[in-house]
Amino acid sequence: DNWAFLYAQRLALKQELPLHVCFCLVPKFLEATIRHYRFMLRGLQEVAQECAELNISFHLLLGYAKDVLPTFVAERGVGGLVTDFSPLRLPRQWVEDVRERLPEDVPFAQVDAHNIVPCWVTSPKQEYSARTIRGKIHAQLPEFLTEFPPVVHHPYPPSCPAEPIAWEACYSSLQVDHTVKEVEWATPGTAAGMAVLKSFIAERLKSFSTHRNDPNKAALSNLSPWLHFGQVSTQRAILEVQKHRCNYKDSVDAFVEEAVVRRELAENFCYYNENYDSVQGAYDWAQTTLKLHAKDKRPYLYSLQELEQGATHDPLWNAAQLQMVWEGKMHGFLRMYWAKKILEWTRSPEEALQFAIYLNDRYELDGRDPNGYVGCLWSICGIHDQGWAERPIFGKIRYMNYAGCKRKFDVDQFERRYAPT
Repeated sequence: DNWAFLYAQRLALKQELPLHVCFCLVPKFLEATIRHYRFMLRGLQEVAQECAELNISFHLLLGYAKDVLPTFVAERGVGGLVTDFSPLRLPRQWVEDVRERLPEDVPFAQVDAHNIVPCWVTSPKQEYSARTIRGKIHAQLPEFLTEFPPVVHHPYPPSCPAEPIAWEACYSSLQVDHTVKEVEWATPGTAAGMAVLKSFIAERLKSFSTHRNDPNKAALSNLSPWLHFGQVSTQRAILEVQKHRCNYKDSVDAFVEEAVVRRELAENFCYYNENYDSVQGAYDWAQTTLKLHAKDKRPYLYSLQELEQGATHDPLWNAAQLQMVWEGKMHGFLRMYWAKKILEWTRSPEEALQFAIYLNDRYELDGRDPNGYVGCLWSICGIHDQGWAERPIFGKIRYMNYAGCKRKFDVDQFERRYAPT
């Protein structure tokens, strides 16, 4: 279920050439820890096995793509290179670095297999909100939201087989924090991810429209780790969920809104706004209102360490933070409350955003993702939002408080589930 893979195989079949799949394992990536790398590598083991069954060589190259991929291309006599797409700064730089180092006679193509409607097709500019991008995406879905053709058994074997991969030895090349442990609830790999999708459709989809904002209800898909690492395609999830629209129209429509419109709005923002992880990425009105209130007295001030340990005066915030630390996932409704309180309890909007992104990227299995950056920037800097009533600290940024959460769901029940031990 990957359009870049499918396009690469189509080219190889047309030229009657072998097909190679390469993954370049970098020693570190932003705040990713061993929690994230183990999830990714265990998923890649499944990919390697599937490739072997399809007579396609899978190669795990240790190092940055610019250092290892051009050499691989030259040594193997590779005729063309196809890569996937990410709107984020570092992956885009990796693509540029490789392109500069490739031989001139090796064509290089990029396919947006990450989104259903390719990012640059959806819109040629940064969209203001879901309202402005929704129609553009839905207009393109009939063309792009189609069933995947299969990857076929490849008839042209490589002249030189891929080197066996010493999976456990790969970990010694990593320069990441090993103290953030794997989570028990999420098994890596496509097979496990598809099982989660199947259980969502069978058990939770019916209540998605009514209960998805209640952290105590089992109504969410829980697919974000597999979607983030590409182990389950968002397009596959939408195709499967849409089969049940006749039974659960409101839930299916709500899922499409979140998994397609909102997700691709985040991709659009990160692609067209180079300051997607900075206060400078916010709109002028938001930067102005935050600046005007930057010196407002904060009711509490917490250090990064106190926030990380869930050691604030607010038991709901602490429970949300500890859910993220323990499970690698925080309920979506609470992510906004969590980030807004960081704005309220830190010295400046800049510090708040820095802390929120650090904690999100360090603990969330789906961290270092456009959704994460946009979620933090939306909560703290009001992107994709409107000006609200003026308040201390927040200015015209939307405000959330504990009492508001109590009106939405049983806060005590959630706090008991994630009380510090």
